Amino acid sequence: MLVNSPNLPNIAAIAETSRGKRSVHIDLCSKRGRETLWRLVESAHVFSQAYRPGALAALGVSAEALAARRPGIVVVSLTAYGTQGPWAGWRGFDSLVQTAMGFNHAEGDAAGDGVPRPLPMQILDQASGFLMAFGAAAALWRQWCEGGSWLVQVSLAQTGHWLRGLGRVTDGLQIDRPDLTPWLTDEMSGFGLLRAVRPSAQLARTPAGYARPSVPPGTDRPAW
Repeated sequence: MLVNSPNLPNIAAIAETSRGKRSVHIDLCSKRGRETLWRLVESAHVFSQAYRPGALAALGVSAEALAARRPGIVVVSLTAYGTQGPWAGWRGFDSLVQTAMGFNHAEGDAAGDGVPRPLPMQILDQASGFLMAFGAAAALWRQWCEGGSWLVQVSLAQTGHWLRGLGRVTDGLQIDRPDLTPWLTDEMSGFGLLRAVRPSAQLARTPAGYARPSVPPGTDRPAW
């Protein structure tokens, strides 16, 4: 279930990333909204959030409060710059963190003209999302084996630090963009016809796919 505030805007990419999810509006600034969220939490296995440190805790929805209300839950928390240090409380998103991590400067150096430029994709968002999913799966496994409630913490900056440590492809900017057609699929959604990347996993007996089409925020009722 994707939970958004009815008072905040959403980016167009939500059409791709909300495939397979219920999509609901909950106003956590209201008593009724918080009661609705807690009702959902009581049946949840994983709670994932990407607000800056302390933002949800200020509304009473901290990792500790979640574990107290739903023992055994796995909480996955994404921040821009981590939970410690002078930048911990700063808001941020992929493009800003790319700049702070030196990606734009490095791209200019690789191009040979020294002009800073962004990467051609939101690599920190994508990679951090995969790390969050991996962390959630690992925490669920440990919960099943050992019990307890678990907290997974991921930051865009730490993801960037890891990615920069992987090195660069020699003359990578000279390589032609690959044909993505074999990995794309067309499907109807609440946004109209959606062309998006299909699931990377390809299993013979249980083909990967999405049980629910992508729909605009607020389409579904806040119920499992």
